[in-house]
Amino acid sequence: MARIHLYVAAACAVVLALAAPSLAGDPDMLQDVCVADLASPIKLNGFPCKANVTADDFFFAGLKKPGKISNPAGSLVTAANVEKLPGVNTLGVSIARIDYAPGGQNPPHTHPRATEIVFVLEGTLEVGFITTANKLFTKTITKGEVFVFPRGLVHFQQNRGKGPAAVVAAFNSQLQGTQQIAATLFGAAPPVPTDILAKAFKIGNREVDAIKSKFAPK
Repeated sequence: MARIHLYVAAACAVVLALAAPSLAGDPDMLQDVCVADLASPIKLNGFPCKANVTADDFFFAGLKKPGKISNPAGSLVTAANVEKLPGVNTLGVSIARIDYAPGGQNPPHTHPRATEIVFVLEGTLEVGFITTANKLFTKTITKGEVFVFPRGLVHFQQNRGKGPAAVVAAFNSQLQGTQQIAATLFGAAPPVPTDILAKAFKIGNREVDAIKSKFAPK
């Protein structure tokens, strides 16, 4: 009987191992293509397929040139996800270009639906992520090098060079979602109550309100 139980346990482990990849990203596609109909009023998990498909639905030229950076963080993400490239609908992939001014930062954030891998086009970046056990993994990466950020974990990039920097980032989701940690907490609408943030960060209400003012819509 013990041997039978062992076989059953082993079989269950194999089934779970085989199922794991399908749980790691977007659901599997059920047809060759399903170009997103972004104008459809139908709401579902993803986007419905449009009828008239052309090669342009699978093409995006927006990553060829550096983006114009004009924000305090000093970085700009140019995404090629399903909202800009409808052909990736149901394919479980997307890509982006991130440009950084000298000293520019892509602030700590998470992608709840995807793992991210970056390839450095130019410059020198300090990158890192933090596990749920609060352990920091960080590395300085340069042109031609690659770093990966596990799905859902808080991570960041900062330009440590004297000139501009840029990476190409790839995701195993057509729309990975992004939550900037500071903006999420201090710029939410309606706002997170001040006393909750004050207690969480062990600071006073005035300090919380001062930080909130920096994330208020302009």
